[in-house]
Amino acid sequence: MKKSIKLKFIDKLDSNLKLNNGLLQVIIGPRQVGKTTTTLEYLEHEHANRFHYVSGDSVFNASKDWLIEQWHLAFQEQKLLVIDEIQKCENWSEVIKALWDQFKREKKPLNCVLLGSSSLQIQKGLTESLTGRFQLIPVFHWNSEESNRGYHLTFEEYLRYGGYPGSYPFIKSGDWAQFVKQSIISTVIEKDILQFQNVKSPALFKQAFEILISYPAQEISYTKLLGQIQDKGNTDLIKYYISLYEGAFLIKALAKFSENTIKVKSSSPKILPLAPCFYQLSILDEYDSTERGRAFELVVGAQLLRTAEDLYYWREGDFEVDFVLKVGKKIFAIEVKSGRKGKLAGLAKFKEKYSRAYQVVITPENYREFESDPMGYLKATSQ
Repeated sequence: MKKSIKLKFIDKLDSNLKLNNGLLQVIIGPRQVGKTTTTLEYLEHEHANRFHYVSGDSVFNASKDWLIEQWHLAFQEQKLLVIDEIQKCENWSEVIKALWDQFKREKKPLNCVLLGSSSLQIQKGLTESLTGRFQLIPVFHWNSEESNRGYHLTFEEYLRYGGYPGSYPFIKSGDWAQFVKQSIISTVIEKDILQFQNVKSPALFKQAFEILISYPAQEISYTKLLGQIQDKGNTDLIKYYISLYEGAFLIKALAKFSENTIKVKSSSPKILPLAPCFYQLSILDEYDSTERGRAFELVVGAQLLRTAEDLYYWREGDFEVDFVLKVGKKIFAIEVKSGRKGKLAGLAKFKEKYSRAYQVVITPENYREFESDPMGYLKATSQ
């Protein structure tokens, strides 16, 4: 049974709008995680009859003229302008930049919220045209607490099916895997990636995703990945594929931690699917102890990415640390344990090399405490 819940990004949106600083509010995140639904519920409650909502996905031609018309209409009615699927609008960043600059010069206040699912397209527009004119509000896949509040998923169910709330009603019907593959993954690949990006072989590109999600929270070389997709290209091809999947909020490729920037860039990636359900698609069965450990590790990693983007892994010889998180000058060395033995030697070795590092161990028993306040937990339990 679905239960309406408020996602945390709404608090940031509400705070930013109350500042009334005139900056564009840009909300980006994965498809089908509640960006639009939650935003509209908030607006109906806090800005009833005082907002003008349109979507680039709901008109045949979201042209430059259409975008200008919506901007002026919202201004005339003195309403908050909300544009969903902004990446579908023609030359959206250049048009918004021109309008924002013009209205600022003429001292015409207009608050505007932009929502989108294609990070690659939106980030390109933000960096090329809208620098200094926006505040970014990220939205994430649902974590276990949100999934439990909204759909009563147990933690074990979350490890297998978690991430996309729209898929949860299909868990018990047996249609879950088909829904995730067709309604989520295929839609993201077709609409958010292939529609905008140049990919020589879409079939190989899709195969690459299936391979990537089968290595959750595991280090794997670009050369091995390239060999798996049976392509004659070079490692730049697989790096390009990974960057596209990262931009669509499907995976994150973690680099090996080093204070030498060159070593960081040249390291083999550790593949982190951003929703545990992706790993389940490669298993389609109950997890054994090793698979469950990997699923738990990727869940921890995804939660850490909510805290800071500077997330790495570390390995030297036989010694390894699951995650290394940099927050300002602080370094947290984080081990994830789910019944596996003999891993803490990596923490000790890392501490020898980086004496200022804080050591943290996360287990299923303390995970909920960690998830509710990741930074607070890291600071309170680090050694």
